[in-house]
Amino acid sequence: MDVTVSWNQLVVGLSDLWMLAQAEEAAGTPPAEAAPAETAKPANGGGLAESPFAQLIPMVVIGIFFYFIVMRPQLKAQKDKRKQHEQMMSSLKKNEKVVTIGGIIGTVAEVTDDRVTLKVDDSTRMKFTRNSIQEIFGDKKDEGGS
Repeated sequence: MDVTVSWNQLVVGLSDLWMLAQAEEAAGTPPAEAAPAETAKPANGGGLAESPFAQLIPMVVIGIFFYFIVMRPQLKAQKDKRKQHEQMMSSLKKNEKVVTIGGIIGTVAEVTDDRVTLKVDDSTRMKFTRNSIQEIFGDKKDEGGS
């Protein structure tokens, strides 16, 4: 005898058996007298609940919810931050104090298309790529006054 049971049928059968056991327990009869699992049938007649696409709908809804609540605002904030950084890089000029992504504070001595030379000390000059500049020093930090 070849008996094949799909995963959906097994889950529905077990959940029906569980609900029946809880109902019998609430009524006061022991669950051992409950009907066997083979006689338990899905309440909806095995229609939409057995469709694999119907089971994907909640996952798709959760994915869409996650995108609009978490991902989209985060991507927008990153885009705005990138735009501000590009504007700052385009307005970078000589004799401005800047901070690199490595934390080095220096004064801009020379600006080219892709490089910035910083004067770190009286006799020390360092070359960095333009993307290595994190912010203009004193833009926001020194204005607070302490």
